[in-house]
Amino acid sequence: MPRAHPAAQTPADEPASYEAALQELDTLVQAMEAGQMPLDRLLEGYRRGAFLLNFCRERLAAVETQVKVLEDGLQKPWTTTG
Repeated sequence: MPRAHPAAQTPADEPASYEAALQELDTLVQAMEAGQMPLDRLLEGYRRGAFLLNFCRERLAAVETQVKVLEDGLQKPWTTTG
């Protein structure tokens, strides 16, 4: 059975991590820019790329929210004892 190209995955195929999504997106963009994708797969690749971009944005937003929560909890004046 032939191996599926990353662009052949459906948007429902969620990447394992932010890093995996970013790598797949990078590979997909390079293939599209190099003209390595058949014309009939370009739309499919575009849809997958849009899904991966949204996935990355959502992950970054979640991390940003967590960092803000942590910073709010640690916003205390710095004092030194001496």
